[in-house]
Amino acid sequence: MPFVSIGGITLHHRVIEGTAAARPIIFINSLGTDFRIWDDVVARLAGEMPMLVYDKRGHGLSDIGGGVGSIDDHVDDLSALIDHFGFDKVVLCGLSVGGMVAQGLYARRPELVEALILSDAAHKIGTAESWNSRIATVERDGIEAIAAGVLKVWFTPDFHANRAAELAGCRNMLTRQALPGYIGTCMAVRDADFTDSARRIAVPTLCIVGDQDGSTPPDLVRSLADLIPGARFEVIRGAGHIPCIEQPDALTALIRDFVASLPSEKHAHG
Repeated sequence: MPFVSIGGITLHHRVIEGTAAARPIIFINSLGTDFRIWDDVVARLAGEMPMLVYDKRGHGLSDIGGGVGSIDDHVDDLSALIDHFGFDKVVLCGLSVGGMVAQGLYARRPELVEALILSDAAHKIGTAESWNSRIATVERDGIEAIAAGVLKVWFTPDFHANRAAELAGCRNMLTRQALPGYIGTCMAVRDADFTDSARRIAVPTLCIVGDQDGSTPPDLVRSLADLIPGARFEVIRGAGHIPCIEQPDALTALIRDFVASLPSEKHAHG
């Protein structure tokens, strides 16, 4: 199993080979998930472009190291991963908090980022009150106590009615996350605000949202797209907060089309 130790943190990851001339895409998972959420998308894009998926700090099989104090800790790990693999420019595809990590990496090291795909993400997610309430519940009663509510915003009623086995599997993934990683990342999202830095994003950006996303609703994701100069905004029908699981065909088509629209020369920007 592929593990890499960077700066004292062991990160679980997987590299999927692709056409050498194509830009690498790095996928960044959401709160309470691991990189397996991207499996259906990666399978559809396999061979077209190099891809890297990884479990962010405190999630899946990755270490928590010194803990998660802010989004910067997740940005540190992503930045170190890019250096470790020697990528000169990448496309970042982040879901929810993963989209915040992508925004944070761009703000810190814009020269590394060819383009951004921000799925069901925003410049600011939730309120201090909503996050503090969630944190208090999880500290007291565990993730199990909030699982039903989380799954309700993750997936549409149709998914709940017709994809019971996948729903059960996603519930297991959520409830088996390590509490310190989950709680720390809740705090990181609570304290993150990319409103100002979003206005300074100067690379092609695609903002995507499920039409029934109860966590980062379409209007919120549209407000992120409105902040970013020239950003594209796309809605995936029949999807909640995690279109990579619920509607992988639609998400893959958007990613493929967006990447094809980028300047064709890999090193066009130096």
